[in-house]
Amino acid sequence: MPDSRMQKLADVLVNYSTKVKQGDWVHINASYLALPLAKEVMSSVLKAGGNPSVALESPDMVAGYIAEGNEEQLRWTPPLDMHIIEKVDVWIIIEAPENTRAMTNIDPERQQMRNSAYAEWMDIYMKRSASGELRWVMTNYPCQALAQDAEMSLGEYEDFVYAATFADQGDAVKRWQEIFEEQEKLIKWLAGKKTVTIRGPHVDLSMSIEGRSFVNSSGDQNMPSGEIFTSPVEDSVIGWVEFSYPAIYQGVAVEGVRLEFEQGKIIKAGADKGEAFLLKMLDTDEGARILGELGIGTNYGIQRFTKNILYDEKIGGTFHLAVGSGFPEAGGGNESSIHWDLISDARKATTMWADDEIFYKDGKFTL
Repeated sequence: MPDSRMQKLADVLVNYSTKVKQGDWVHINASYLALPLAKEVMSSVLKAGGNPSVALESPDMVAGYIAEGNEEQLRWTPPLDMHIIEKVDVWIIIEAPENTRAMTNIDPERQQMRNSAYAEWMDIYMKRSASGELRWVMTNYPCQALAQDAEMSLGEYEDFVYAATFADQGDAVKRWQEIFEEQEKLIKWLAGKKTVTIRGPHVDLSMSIEGRSFVNSSGDQNMPSGEIFTSPVEDSVIGWVEFSYPAIYQGVAVEGVRLEFEQGKIIKAGADKGEAFLLKMLDTDEGARILGELGIGTNYGIQRFTKNILYDEKIGGTFHLAVGSGFPEAGGGNESSIHWDLISDARKATTMWADDEIFYKDGKFTL
């Protein structure tokens, strides 16, 4: 008998996050460990009148490809991947890795080559997502590897995931609709503001958001969600930041990351652990050293770091910056084959200003 919480999560993914309608092509990408949730999602898609296709994948196989492929193979983009991203109406991604550190010992240069192969794919994805032509959502299925990273038992982690997605509540869809309305008030207040300044023990940054808009992330693309984000004006960012939490990208954990910006570009970068990987990723392409995102976590139901960006960037009382590709829907124009989120705690002695008005202090909005 399927867990009723899993059925509710599938309902949220299909009928709230992506709003599947009659005739939609819905492609479900799922780790093979996530088969139980993939089956529930497929059932919900069929009930909604959509046409589902399913691909089961293994992160270990992806790691093997990058470790063993020659340069020509690493720079090859699968035509099937291109066809899907160009044509699909809805894309639902369900991740459940066997090993979250499968990529740790793979040469960063090989990972860089593989990222470069998806530059055109990334451009199409960003533009179709921004226009609303592509509706997509990503979520996790509770599995042992993610539970171990979060330092929980599998049962505890299941409870954590279903609570964070409101799948343990009576009407999860209604609760996410309420989150949207709450965050929309913040979005409206920030509309038309020209600058954002962040100062605290681990940050002193200023950036222009003139002509840019904040996006209300309330479960329509990430599940769980709970953040507002924008893409700063590309050449405007100045200052420095230190990140409180390990920055995990493609299964590699980089700790103690420090970045310094001038005229929007990272001019100096360092890390206590994994610095070589950090520098290699920042040299992926011209856009990799530009800030593509400023995000503020609003999900105060998530308060512990789990080494999983899907949850960690939503932690209430944190902000995150992403190097690489920006969001066209927010007005961002930076292009890169990477988008790497890095998170900093803002709950102690940290203040944010929009123009000359304080709107966030010590981890909470002051509006």
